[in-house]
Amino acid sequence: MKDIVRGVNIGNWLVLERWMDPDFYEDNKTAHCETDFMLQFGDKAIPKLTQHRDTFITKEDFEWIKNAGLNSVRIPVPHWIFGDFEPNLGCIKYLDNAIDWANELGLKVLIDMHCAPGSQNGEHHSGLCGIMEWHKDPAKIQRTIDVMGKLTERYKDEKCLWGMQLLNEPDPNLPKDILRDYYTRGYHEIRKHVDENVTVAFHDQFDMHQWVDFMQTPEYKNVTIDVHIYHCFGDNGKNFTFQQHLDDQLDPWLATFKKMQKYFKVIIGEWSLGLNGEGAAMAGQNWVQRDAIRRAFAGVQLQNYETTDGYFFWSYKTPSKGHADAWSYRAAVENNYFPKVLK
Repeated sequence: MKDIVRGVNIGNWLVLERWMDPDFYEDNKTAHCETDFMLQFGDKAIPKLTQHRDTFITKEDFEWIKNAGLNSVRIPVPHWIFGDFEPNLGCIKYLDNAIDWANELGLKVLIDMHCAPGSQNGEHHSGLCGIMEWHKDPAKIQRTIDVMGKLTERYKDEKCLWGMQLLNEPDPNLPKDILRDYYTRGYHEIRKHVDENVTVAFHDQFDMHQWVDFMQTPEYKNVTIDVHIYHCFGDNGKNFTFQQHLDDQLDPWLATFKKMQKYFKVIIGEWSLGLNGEGAAMAGQNWVQRDAIRRAFAGVQLQNYETTDGYFFWSYKTPSKGHADAWSYRAAVENNYFPKVLK
């Protein structure tokens, strides 16, 4: 097999995502992100979040990932990981554990800055809902660079460290000159601590083509562009038939991957089997047909992403039964959408 990273995201562990485990929020209807949770759950917040982090992901999970034939994990982390930003709760000891498990089991790790101060997109998975102020404050940008540097320095000698990702899903409307400047400064901060054996990854801001002239001089080495591909959102997610989803995978994406690999390594940092349940692809299908669609969709995406430099399914697991068939790799294997062992 081609030597690429084949992995899963460790979602909803060090960064909460309510949709993945709505029961965790009990009857609260207004806490939509981790900051909301910390503010609204009062004295219950710290013990409840600590219990979650202690139990949601353990060494057994990393062993399952390894035994499933995968070789990598992408771990979303928040800027408050070192416990220096109220009201949020630090979580560095859990990342330390993950690094130890990965080293022991021979897994590679991509550390992903999922939550920047002030939020880079205003979405719940940035840790702060409805606000997008990261790019407006140079101090917030500098803090993000500092945290990335501190994490890189901490793990620079760990054999499992495959890469450092500078930012997850910056909003498409975020000024491109600010984002390019951050990526450039972040690259140099990471390179203070590790050489080109560790990749520096950046998200494409949902537009791969805008980056063809970026970091193309010889000083930039082992740079990876991160692309997220979801088929369940927007008008296409609603209106495409299943055949159209397959055609979308088989033609434009393959050509784009090939083009962009002239400039960078290309990874699919997030993808899933999600299709709009009420959209044209799934509406009116019985459970046999839906299972067949999931298996076919898994196969065509694996076929395509094997042409890139790697991929990470979103996510490894989710407690929400309503989302498990499309968003949990572990459940998808149990449902025979993916092979028991990827090989």
